[in-house]
Amino acid sequence: MQTQGYFDLRFEAARDAFAELFADPQERGAALCVQVGGETVLDLWAGVADKDGQEAWHSDTILNLFSCTKTFAAVTLLQLVGEGKLELDAPVARYWPEFAAAGKERISVRQLLCHRAGLPAIRAALPAEALYDWQAMTTALAAEQPWWTPGEAHGYAPITFGWLVGELIRRADGRGPGESIGARVARPLGLDFHVGLDDAEFHRVAHIARAKGNLGDAAAQRLLKSMMTEPNSLSTRSFTNPPSIMTSTNKPEWRRMQQPAANGHGNARSLAGFYAGLLEGQLLDAELLAELTREHSQGEDLTLQTATRFGLGCMLDQPDVANATYGLGRYAFGHPGAGGSTGFADPERELAFGFVTNTLGPYVLMDPRAQRLARVVKECLG
Repeated sequence: MQTQGYFDLRFEAARDAFAELFADPQERGAALCVQVGGETVLDLWAGVADKDGQEAWHSDTILNLFSCTKTFAAVTLLQLVGEGKLELDAPVARYWPEFAAAGKERISVRQLLCHRAGLPAIRAALPAEALYDWQAMTTALAAEQPWWTPGEAHGYAPITFGWLVGELIRRADGRGPGESIGARVARPLGLDFHVGLDDAEFHRVAHIARAKGNLGDAAAQRLLKSMMTEPNSLSTRSFTNPPSIMTSTNKPEWRRMQQPAANGHGNARSLAGFYAGLLEGQLLDAELLAELTREHSQGEDLTLQTATRFGLGCMLDQPDVANATYGLGRYAFGHPGAGGSTGFADPERELAFGFVTNTLGPYVLMDPRAQRLARVVKECLG
């Protein structure tokens, strides 16, 4: 498989490690971009983008980045905090009065961002089409009772995060959350990143498929067992209600909607560019960046059933936890997406990293492919 793109000679070993991914016959397409001190040192792509393996991955191929999207949403919300349109410690109900129902009147904006609000899932079964109905989903969440006492524990909200945070953005900014992310984050940095993709861009989108035969690590197997045997559990409901969450990735309706937890479309270049922009102070001032990256939640995650550590809408490194480290510095922050795509920053090295793949792996947190690439990049830096 021929690797395309650019690499600084100091990072030849990382180029080789990227090429080695394709020794696995199931690996379809991928891209890697790394910036150090604002300079691009790796910008690589290889493989195929379409369902049938006939169309090569191109420089401008984009794909669904799943939960990598969450940090874009969090940064957009924090910009609104900086403008005085939202307050982190104000109750959500100040901006969204209906949200106060079912004992939620004291849940804060901050608690939504760090997965402490108790709203990772909706109990009542929803129809598949509800996924694409913003009003139906925000109404259901406004009525939902928290799964635990808000603030006393944390549990990752894989998809509800998008409606919860997105509705606050919508009310504070007066436009759809995808439009806000585009105007406030993507376009100012020149990023090829979209939450709510125009039909005219569909021809560039890589088809996503699961790899077969790999059950993943212990955390992945534990979560899968729970989802197979406990249909009404918090973990199962968070990923399967509405039931279309896990099966819609390649559908046009999914690409078009503005769901800022899970359906951002971009590439490795846009992930690295986003984190470089954060490191360079182009998106948030130092005080708000410190809030984004300060530990807010740490320990056993009630949804994912493994140890997680969160800032505000970003996942913080756990250097001593094999499935929860980005593979670079202990101060790294960013977000993995389902199946392997990952974006993060390592402030110690002024490094911004983006890896994307259309071959979904089975892991719950960090994908070993991205971790391996990050470790080789670290070695190249010396």
